[in-house]
Amino acid sequence: MRSVSGLLIAALLAAALPTAVEAQQTEIRISHQWRQNTDARDRAARVFAEEASKLEPSLKFRIYPNRSLISDPIAQFDALTNGSIEMAVYPLVYGVGKVPEFSITIMPGTVPSMDYAMKLKGTAFHKKLQEIAEANGIRVMTWWWTPGGFATKDRAITGPKSVEGLRMRAADPYMERVLQANGASIVSMPSTEIYPALQSGVLDGLMTSSESFVSMRIYEQTKHATAGGDYVLFMLLQPLVISKQAWDKLTPAQKDAMEKAATKSEEFFNGLQREASDKMVEQFKKAGNDVRALSKQEYDAWVASAKEVAWPHFVANTKHGKELLELIQNPAKGS
Repeated sequence: MRSVSGLLIAALLAAALPTAVEAQQTEIRISHQWRQNTDARDRAARVFAEEASKLEPSLKFRIYPNRSLISDPIAQFDALTNGSIEMAVYPLVYGVGKVPEFSITIMPGTVPSMDYAMKLKGTAFHKKLQEIAEANGIRVMTWWWTPGGFATKDRAITGPKSVEGLRMRAADPYMERVLQANGASIVSMPSTEIYPALQSGVLDGLMTSSESFVSMRIYEQTKHATAGGDYVLFMLLQPLVISKQAWDKLTPAQKDAMEKAATKSEEFFNGLQREASDKMVEQFKKAGNDVRALSKQEYDAWVASAKEVAWPHFVANTKHGKELLELIQNPAKGS
């Protein structure tokens, strides 16, 4: 009788084991607005998910591209902070309505190149930005930066005064201030709305990342582009972020796997971005656009305008603006 009872108990334990293992699994949903398997942000998110799952099998990821989980890209911030979703590829600049300091991640004249952006990882600037993000409910997982430029329908963008009279999209209030100071009017929208806005005549021109210019086929609606070259005015941090609520629930092993996967995804993503401007130039030329790069004189004029009309306003209107500006200009300081 004891033998039969022992066998029965063993069988019951064996049957319960899969349930116990399953209970330890953590499903992570990753939301974003870009096209599946085309845009580097989607591809890098898949690299991250694959690597993290390989390192820690208890992590399971489901990726929702092309606004398939949340239709409004900007609303992903609220969904992250209230725990409705776990992760998103989220340009921090989309969250400036809630966290004004996030404008530093696109502030004109502060990050002139991909090499400079990479040097910022692990610095006091990076740590301060992470501190601000976590205080507002999210954690920055990846250091993904995208270079970009201008595209317009009727005339090429050169120095600041070349935007006079144009209806422009710039993605951030401080870049908008620079454009407005030089005579442009502003139309605000997420990048996914740019194509129809150009098509309908709502927009004359815009600034966005080289990646978005190509993946969203903006070249079909424009005639001029200013991109490439040695002087980059548009540099934007577009990281994979995780809800602080979700992060705090992870085990140490899961967190470690995610951190290692983030590094792997950065190698993949940032390697692609070094070529993104060249691909943008190639695609725009192929579509019949006239393409040029900013000269040093033009770039310096843009930076001077930003320092005059954007930087002081950022310092005056954000709690940590002065510190962030100082740290981003001096990567070695405090690191």
